[in-house]
Amino acid sequence: MKARVHVMLKNGVLDPQGEAVRHALGTLGFDGVNGVRQGKVIELDLADGTTEAIVTEMCEKLLANTVIESYRVEML
Repeated sequence: MKARVHVMLKNGVLDPQGEAVRHALGTLGFDGVNGVRQGKVIELDLADGTTEAIVTEMCEKLLANTVIESYRVEML
């Protein structure tokens, strides 16, 4: 069983990495990019029977900084 966790900075939190990517894209000639938000994807290979609630607990305790990040769990 697998799970995928998508972690992104919350709206209103500055994203310097995203801004650096936006700037670099403009430098490369991609002028239509008005904003970039960069996040991370974490794929977990889980034992059978692991519930979404357990993965959510993992996110709350370690995988996401819930003060500045939001996350979405996708059970595969």
